[in-house]
Amino acid sequence: MLYNACAPLPTLRDYQQQAVVRVVEHFRRGSDPAVVVLPTGSGKSLVIAELARLARGRVLALAHVRELVEQNHAKYQAYGLEADIFSAGLKRRESSRQVVFGSVQSVVRNLASFADENFTLLVIDECHRVSLEKTSSYQKVIAHLKRHNPSLKILGLTATPYRLGLGFIYHRHYHGMVRGDAESFFTDCVFEQPLRLMVKQGYLTPPERLDMAIEGYDFSRLVPAPTGQFVERELNEVVAKSRATPGIVEQIVERARDRQGVMIFAATVAHAEEVMGYLPAGEAALITGDTDSQERERLIDAFKARALKYLVNVSVLTTGFDAPHVDVIAILRPTESVSLYQQIVGRGLRLSPGKENCLVLDYAGNPWNLYAPEVGEPKPDSDSEPVQVVCPACEHANLFWGKRDGEIVLEHFGRRCQGLVESDQGKRVQCDFRFRFKVCDQCGAENDIAARRCHGCQALLVDADDKLKDALKLKDAKVLRVSGMELVATVNGRGLPRLKVTYHDEDGESLSEWFALETGAQRHAFYHAFLKDHARAPGIEWKPASAEEVVGQRQRLRRPDFVVGRKVGRHWQLRDKLFDYQGRFRKAADAGGDAP
Repeated sequence: MLYNACAPLPTLRDYQQQAVVRVVEHFRRGSDPAVVVLPTGSGKSLVIAELARLARGRVLALAHVRELVEQNHAKYQAYGLEADIFSAGLKRRESSRQVVFGSVQSVVRNLASFADENFTLLVIDECHRVSLEKTSSYQKVIAHLKRHNPSLKILGLTATPYRLGLGFIYHRHYHGMVRGDAESFFTDCVFEQPLRLMVKQGYLTPPERLDMAIEGYDFSRLVPAPTGQFVERELNEVVAKSRATPGIVEQIVERARDRQGVMIFAATVAHAEEVMGYLPAGEAALITGDTDSQERERLIDAFKARALKYLVNVSVLTTGFDAPHVDVIAILRPTESVSLYQQIVGRGLRLSPGKENCLVLDYAGNPWNLYAPEVGEPKPDSDSEPVQVVCPACEHANLFWGKRDGEIVLEHFGRRCQGLVESDQGKRVQCDFRFRFKVCDQCGAENDIAARRCHGCQALLVDADDKLKDALKLKDAKVLRVSGMELVATVNGRGLPRLKVTYHDEDGESLSEWFALETGAQRHAFYHAFLKDHARAPGIEWKPASAEEVVGQRQRLRRPDFVVGRKVGRHWQLRDKLFDYQGRFRKAADAGGDAP
């Protein structure tokens, strides 16, 4: 296939060229599916076009909306090359040329048109939409192409490399860390261009988020459905005929007085229709999922031509929509994930003449930080933030959800180091250091706290419920549902300094244990018998030298959920502690027990 030698080839920016080089190097080494992360507005289409141009075999580039199919095809044509389009929405079903740009919905319904062993590269735009379900459209296309070519290379591109409820969509990052599960469909992230760097280098417009001095909507009591999305009926209960809406729209109009284009993201269709009623007549349009395709295209064209200043939408126009002049984003709905939030704000970050920044007006109290990296796990609570935790084994700087007091990390929720290390066989594998674990009674191996079988000897791990049931059957055992943990620096009967730790339950029962910290050996024993299990931030170096120091920093310690004691003579001895308990027995915290 030839291209017009007279036409100048598109020029790739440095980061786009780096992305292309990394992809080529990765696929020269093997066929593991790979991901490139580029922020909205950074030119993914040009990267796709360059890779399609360099490919030796046939290329299929998929997207989920026709606008992206059209954009990607246009960038490839800019090379003076011809490619087919397979998209019912664009009224074209061509699949004979070397390169085909298609919509996944059209391709999956016509797999017979792609029964060619010469397809060597599959490119998926907005690849965070790829599900692990074998019955999903993307997986059906992938399975079909791999039946004809088992060595098929699969590349995904996205600005938001995570799926709601699952975290990161890939396993390894080229910076040398693990992000998603080993079972993630995409194996490696081979290149990433951070959003903050794009803004700093002048490739994107800086977002300016304002704290709105007006009553907003209170979505705080809403809980996402099992799908991870909010229920429309519950959203309507918050926004329907809300007294806040007229004032919010009035403020949007005032803020946008000297602005070029405004996109408003409403919670529901009824909400959007009400918002439309308060916007200047003749200057606004509404687009929903039910808007006729021709009408939708007409309204979008009018907005891009600036015949309309305001574009209100409901759950659409978050991807594949390109109107660079947009300089106000008004968010009137809760966003379920940082991914959706980034997609929404990304609509206003493209460069445009006369545009200095993009105002982000959030009236829904969304907690997301546009620049903050996704940690990969659901946020444990509203007070959590990303914290850095260095692995004691491989020195990898992990990023976990956690809490800090100034420079001190008080707590983190990480379980296993995310670092990549070289195995004895020379392969990159995940560091096996675990910050939290349960020990196998058979072989002593450390396992994930949710594991059912030991990864070392495959023995069935003792169930926490079984431990509690067995202890409750014994006459000389005491099981405490811990509601409080008390630490006291005191002295023993011989006047020697000791740390006394007492566990209290809801009924006034208690069990205690004593520790000495005077010598190095005693402090070493204290670490293994107490500190490593009780530390809210395991792996963070903390070597208290006295009982007073432990008591003074007790906010760094967590209490167990249950403790088990056995009667020895006239005294009770602590025999077992259960942390991170998940089972059928109620914990004290579930009944409003005091915090440790």
